[in-house]
Amino acid sequence: MNSPSPNFRQSELDKFAALANRWWDPKGPQKALHALNPVRLGYVADRVALRGAKVLDVGCGGGLLSEAMAREGADVTAIDLADDLVKVARLHGLESGVKVDYRVQPVEALAEEQPGAFDAVTCMEMLEHVPDPGAILSACATLLKPGGRLFVSTLNRTPAAFALAIVGAEYVARLLPKGTHQYRDFIKPSELGGWLRESGLQLEDVSGVVYEPWRDAARLSRRTEVNYLACAVKPEAGNGS
Repeated sequence: MNSPSPNFRQSELDKFAALANRWWDPKGPQKALHALNPVRLGYVADRVALRGAKVLDVGCGGGLLSEAMAREGADVTAIDLADDLVKVARLHGLESGVKVDYRVQPVEALAEEQPGAFDAVTCMEMLEHVPDPGAILSACATLLKPGGRLFVSTLNRTPAAFALAIVGAEYVARLLPKGTHQYRDFIKPSELGGWLRESGLQLEDVSGVVYEPWRDAARLSRRTEVNYLACAVKPEAGNGS
């Protein structure tokens, strides 16, 4: 039996690892991510009681969301394939006193080790950076307990997303480093919904996210043309679709 192809692009890992030393700088290259983080946390916390919950953060980067969920009382495991980012996340956790179990590990490998182990799984701003998003979602589904929820954020493949997330954010306003995103890898909600169904999950919600750079903040919106968050649930036994 052949080993599956690695579900990552080294160029993507290198690109984000290069930002590691300034990941926690709210005015640095990840400024927009800092603005998005309270919205992401609120979206999750509105749908899962975080205190005491066992949560996995897939593609955790430098740990912004991981730490935020741990501060809310969740037992957080966080994984990423960029070793430099995980080192930064661990160091910041030591400095802040927030406990997170950080690991350099593929989600597919963790799914083999701990199926059905988590009350919630988050996968934020990652799917548009991997060769096979469907495989990531399938592994996330395996990791969830029945009744558990998966939270995803990504970018819609629309002209508006190209104009704002690439031309505007990377080249005009320079909110993000050039080359952060590739338009061909953006994901339509309908595509995401199909992968979720194939993974045995039921889509519960899709909400747009609007970033407002003039006030350095983000908010939820009904408009999903650019950024969006989605929540899906793993059906309880005997309650499948």
